[in-house]
Amino acid sequence: MPSGRRGRRTSPGLAPSTSAPWTSPTATTPCGSSMRSSRCATAIIDQLWYKYIHMEELLGAVANARQVFERWMGWRPDIAGWNSYIKFELRYGEVERARAIYERFVAEHPRPDTFIRYAKFEMKRGEVERARRVYERAADLLVDDEDAEVLFVAFAEFEEKCREVERARAIYKYALDRVPKGRAEDLYRKFLAFEKQFGDREGIEDAIVGKRRFQYEDEVRKNPLNYDSWFDYIRLEESVGNKDRIRDVYERSIANVPPAEEKRYWQRYIYLWINYALYEELDAQDMERTREVYRECLKLIPHKKFTFAKLWLMAAQFEIRQKNIKAARQILGNAIGMAPKGKIFKKYIEIELYLGNFDRCRTLYEKYIEWSPANCYAWRKYAELEKNLSETDRARSIYELAIAQPALDTPEVLWKASAGLGEDDGSEENKNDVGYQEQQAERVRRCRAVFERAFDYFRTNAAELKEERAMLLEEWLKKELSFGDLGDVTLVQKKAPRKVKRKRPLPTDDGSSIAYEEYIDYIFPDEVTLAPNLKILEAAYKWKKQKANDTEDD
Repeated sequence: MPSGRRGRRTSPGLAPSTSAPWTSPTATTPCGSSMRSSRCATAIIDQLWYKYIHMEELLGAVANARQVFERWMGWRPDIAGWNSYIKFELRYGEVERARAIYERFVAEHPRPDTFIRYAKFEMKRGEVERARRVYERAADLLVDDEDAEVLFVAFAEFEEKCREVERARAIYKYALDRVPKGRAEDLYRKFLAFEKQFGDREGIEDAIVGKRRFQYEDEVRKNPLNYDSWFDYIRLEESVGNKDRIRDVYERSIANVPPAEEKRYWQRYIYLWINYALYEELDAQDMERTREVYRECLKLIPHKKFTFAKLWLMAAQFEIRQKNIKAARQILGNAIGMAPKGKIFKKYIEIELYLGNFDRCRTLYEKYIEWSPANCYAWRKYAELEKNLSETDRARSIYELAIAQPALDTPEVLWKASAGLGEDDGSEENKNDVGYQEQQAERVRRCRAVFERAFDYFRTNAAELKEERAMLLEEWLKKELSFGDLGDVTLVQKKAPRKVKRKRPLPTDDGSSIAYEEYIDYIFPDEVTLAPNLKILEAAYKWKKQKANDTEDD
């Protein structure tokens, strides 16, 4: 078409240019080698539609151009095509037609950006209520859209411009409860700025909490096994006080079970369960949920590989606070059967002792000793129970059985306790009684026999424990002194060791000895036969020391 003819047929309001103002940016983009053939084909087809409509407008055939647009819309073009149609109607003042096209547009492309365009169209014409309804429809329809954050920010800013502060705040809070934390960064930032401008102290604190919540969500999303982040997140929610949020974070945190069945990986994790149970009992005061938390946690732990005595005990103590002794006994009994621990035995016995169930205590002590026969604490406490119940013969039998064990962890404690058994038997008023005197002599004999056996044990089976043997003799000497006329300190004195100061080299990383430390050695009378050898060793030691000094002088 000649350029003069084109100028004569240009419709009013159109600039005499070779390209239309609504031309799609992609319409003139050449198809490079990196673009797909389908997109190239679409761009070429769109270019044809644009030129066709442009020609009709140049000819002044507005109705024909509108028909071409309608035919084009039937082919479901992209957003640029719909925007061109809307601009076409607005150029001719057809606001209602443009509004109808917008309705079809958002139905065809239900996305945050299309609804925002529609709402801004209404707002530009002063149709505040129409614009609000567009945003409300979009918020209901696109709440789960991946770009919902953009929609809610625009909606809140719209209400802010309309000076509807409470509406804007409600939109922000609604969005923060529903938009995934990983996609809500801008939303939190906008909300914090909004509260700083319009909110009070409480509102600002809520906004700050929201920002911290977003940070914790990001941390646990990147590393769900970072239990310290879960603890921080839980403390934040507990400071706010929303039960549903708190429980949700607890449930999400305990869902991240450690990948390896090794106790060191489980220690921090188990404290999440413990804190959860304490929250339900003390804060939420939901006892049934508390019981369920303990129950589920105990099911989860691989007790055959390791256990947590603290958790068993806390579960039992909870039932005791609920005055459910039967349930507490069942928990502790399961603990002993599945994963016995010294702490569990001690606490279980303490409970039964407090309730006065001495037969149960005896049964538990027997199981305790059966599980750990080298445990002197268990033997001693069992004997003390019988002694306190005036069952002296039973106590003595327990000590006899304990001492007969092939291995004990702290035998000196057991010897000492056994030797002191029965010293306080009898009464003051029987002191002059001949029978009583004989009984006292028998008790002294038995006590002395225990010390003799203990001393012999250290001398023959643990000769290297010289200091412990010396301590045993000190205790024996005190006992002999406490026996009064019946005591015989010479028995102990002739066994007493002689203290000798010695020096020994301090080893270094390279194996050399450049320093010495002093220590106390004990030489017992039964080692006197080794005295000549000791003198030789002492002389050798002095010679070696002198040689070392001479070397240093050189």
